Amino acid sequence: MGQGGFVGLSGDVMRIDRDSCSGPSVARTGDSWAGSILRNLVADFGVNMNMKTVVLGICLLARLAPWAGAGESSTQTAPASVKQVTAIRLEGKIDLDGRLSEPEWRDDVAATDFVQREPVEGVAPTERTLVDIVYDDEAIYVGARMYDADSKAIVARLGRRDASVTSDKFIFFIDPYHDRRTGFYFGLNAAGTQYDGTLLNDTWDDSSWDGVWEGRVRRDDEGWTAEMRIPYSQLRFQRRDTHVWGVNFKREIARKNEADYLVYTPRTESGFVSRFADLVGIGNIVPPRRIEVTPYLTAKAEYAQAEAGDPFNDGSRFAPGVGLDIKAGLGSNLTLDATVNPDFGQVEVDPAVVNLSDVESFFEEKRPFFIEGSSIFNFGRGGATSFWSFNWGWPDFFYTRRIGRRPQGSTPDADWVDSPSGTNILGAAKLTGKFGGNLSVGILQAFTGRETARIDLGGVRSEAEVEPPAYYGLVRVEREFNGGRQGLGLMSTVTARSFGEDRLRDEINSSSLAFGVDGWVFIDGEKTWVVNGWTGVSDVRGNAARIASVQESSLHYFQRPDASHVELDPDATSLKGAAGRLTLNKEKGNVIFNSAVGFITPGFDVNDLGYQWRADQINGHIAAGYRWTNPGRFTRRVNHKLAAFQTRDFENNAVSTGLGYMGFAQFLNYYSANWSVFYNPQSTNNTRTRGGPLTINPPGYELYLYVNSDDRKPWVLGAGSGAYTSDSYRSRSVDASIEWKPATNLAVIASPAYAAESARAQWVDAFDDPLATNTYAKRYVFATIDQKTFSAGLRLNWTFTPKLSLQLYAQPLIASGDYHDYKELARARSYEFNRYADENISVEDGSYTIDPDGSGPAPAFSFSEPDFNYRSLRGNAVVRWEYRPGSTMYLVWTQSRSDVESIGDFRFGHSVGRLLDAKADNIFLLKFSYYWNP
Repeated sequence: MGQGGFVGLSGDVMRIDRDSCSGPSVARTGDSWAGSILRNLVADFGVNMNMKTVVLGICLLARLAPWAGAGESSTQTAPASVKQVTAIRLEGKIDLDGRLSEPEWRDDVAATDFVQREPVEGVAPTERTLVDIVYDDEAIYVGARMYDADSKAIVARLGRRDASVTSDKFIFFIDPYHDRRTGFYFGLNAAGTQYDGTLLNDTWDDSSWDGVWEGRVRRDDEGWTAEMRIPYSQLRFQRRDTHVWGVNFKREIARKNEADYLVYTPRTESGFVSRFADLVGIGNIVPPRRIEVTPYLTAKAEYAQAEAGDPFNDGSRFAPGVGLDIKAGLGSNLTLDATVNPDFGQVEVDPAVVNLSDVESFFEEKRPFFIEGSSIFNFGRGGATSFWSFNWGWPDFFYTRRIGRRPQGSTPDADWVDSPSGTNILGAAKLTGKFGGNLSVGILQAFTGRETARIDLGGVRSEAEVEPPAYYGLVRVEREFNGGRQGLGLMSTVTARSFGEDRLRDEINSSSLAFGVDGWVFIDGEKTWVVNGWTGVSDVRGNAARIASVQESSLHYFQRPDASHVELDPDATSLKGAAGRLTLNKEKGNVIFNSAVGFITPGFDVNDLGYQWRADQINGHIAAGYRWTNPGRFTRRVNHKLAAFQTRDFENNAVSTGLGYMGFAQFLNYYSANWSVFYNPQSTNNTRTRGGPLTINPPGYELYLYVNSDDRKPWVLGAGSGAYTSDSYRSRSVDASIEWKPATNLAVIASPAYAAESARAQWVDAFDDPLATNTYAKRYVFATIDQKTFSAGLRLNWTFTPKLSLQLYAQPLIASGDYHDYKELARARSYEFNRYADENISVEDGSYTIDPDGSGPAPAFSFSEPDFNYRSLRGNAVVRWEYRPGSTMYLVWTQSRSDVESIGDFRFGHSVGRLLDAKADNIFLLKFSYYWNP
């Protein structure tokens, strides 16, 4: 593999030699807070684990190459019969206008032998397609002629870049490493909308990457044409005299729901990139020096509602900003992406949620720096193309929303507090690439700054630290062997903080480490059966108070009084755990099969830089089914699947058990439906009392049905309904999706949903009482809650040109919760409750007081009124203009308003009126970026 450079924690470049593999050398760090973070990390874990891990891992995987028979070649084993496409060196110049008028576009060398996959697999296309590829010293060019006997029927819908719109399309796929596992794709639809992204794991695609390239289309009486120019700077390939790359093309004819490929994947099989044709004829080109610099300026004006007398907020705030994005190639193998003082004000707002559970809400990442190329950091999902799970708390080692999150620390008591809404990212960098075509490396490093809140107490102002400066590090290494038949990888994450105030040491982890190994192996020569597996360990560090709090958190509940396998250790300064999962998947054929078994020990915790919603699990499932892929009398395709699953904790309590049936059908008119039926027998609940004793889940069943209409029509409708019924919980829900396409460049989408739920044992609180002997000297108080929720996503996409667009998005939410029938758990390991008599409950000034035994000796306890009626409206409007390739201007307006009352009634008209009367917070942002490729 030769040598490569990797950025260390302190910015040092470390060199790795395959022959010696002697490990890294870390330069000394000064006395800055960044240096303090590094010293704390070394003190906690003894060594620089993150970079040591990647060094040793790369060395190990490099030395495994001869054993696996992979050698150093980047070209993997080809299919038995491979088509060839010949590229012609360009002698003249291509005028990128979509006309294909240059003599280099030659029909005699064009790729023409396309095959239909949809709607009839394996037959000749209904329309003819010709594709030429030419190249020069700087770029590769693609010219495609899509003949159409009815050119006026071509569907040409304009959308924002990468927008999923129903339109005729042409897509160019390329595998320049020729590893038959990864690659890029570039596409144009008949209106000129651009599509691009990356290919991974042979079958998957990721649209988060936006390359800098150009394309034009033109429609005429014969059909339409597409012309692309893709600079070599946007591709990754090795330096050679001659090149053989993988290539494929796809044409979509929207009105016929037709998809034609040069090389297609049969519906009952898997694998896409591995089937590509060979692109030959390219020679005497050199991977270019790759450096892209994008500075940007922002101007932000915030107008928020201010309370009378607030010394920190007069209702308005103006904040100019400047930042820089850099993308640089380090040789032909590695790409460095760095951002300094990033601003993500153009991203869509998060939806409002009402979360009454003990599980943290998960929000999708929307920030471009963290989305782009994030697939390289996928862990535990290689080899197989399908990963099923049922109530499995799959831990995600890397959850990018942790970086730049809302400050976690508390503030001292004060009259007024002005706390930041997020943590400032001082800088972040990603290093990604491939060596030898089969060794992938991804490294991410980020620093966030110290955040302080301004406080005012009695007119005296001061500042309090609410988030210490932090370092986040991630390393991902993966090697594929024997043409992707086997794979082996590792991942390591590190978080470390430097506290300025000791108060925060009780509230926030000082550091954490996670390390995992994953891989896969196809166990037969036809690549029909694949086994995938991963295992990992975690180590969270902090002072005794902090680690005790982690042990008591909803992820662990070590304080459970009846648990024999866990115990709260108040003196511990670290928490360690392990997890793993093994999956068997059938990749080909009409018969569907998937099975998995996994474990998460009680102490496993990756929430510092990852996302994990459950620990203490031993989970497994077995699922099988059958799929019909050829059209029949009523349907085009159908599948049916059955599954059985169970989850136990490490005390061998069955906390989840189920049997399920799932089905899908696409009808001849292109309507589709999916449905499911699940039954859950009685099980044990180890989280209902939130750290208290076990309870019982009564048996229940679930039904769900969703129907979609033909997406080629001006009106596209979808509607579904679900229901769950048991003695403990009852829910009924309906949701819909309505898309109206009044013009070829305009779409209006509404996604309303309504749910009515009734939970008999909704958590309220727990109170110490030595008389509560059946429940370990605590009273666990519950209520019946009748909860109703209305939400909707409202979106308008108006695209004026392929480079200029307007997006409007709004998310209204109305949710109510009516608590009644207050009671306490009667005894552990049951679903029995003692209901409080009405005469023992009093309400005054928004507070409930309950005397559990009336005139008896038990003390009374109080809690705040839990009833609620919450309304929220969040939305934004984004104008995006790509005024030159890679350079954009954003104009953004974001508004949010909310209102809440302590009433449990769901009154839609009243709530809408209150919401419209609520005062709004407004943010206006102008962002201007300029792409420079020196």
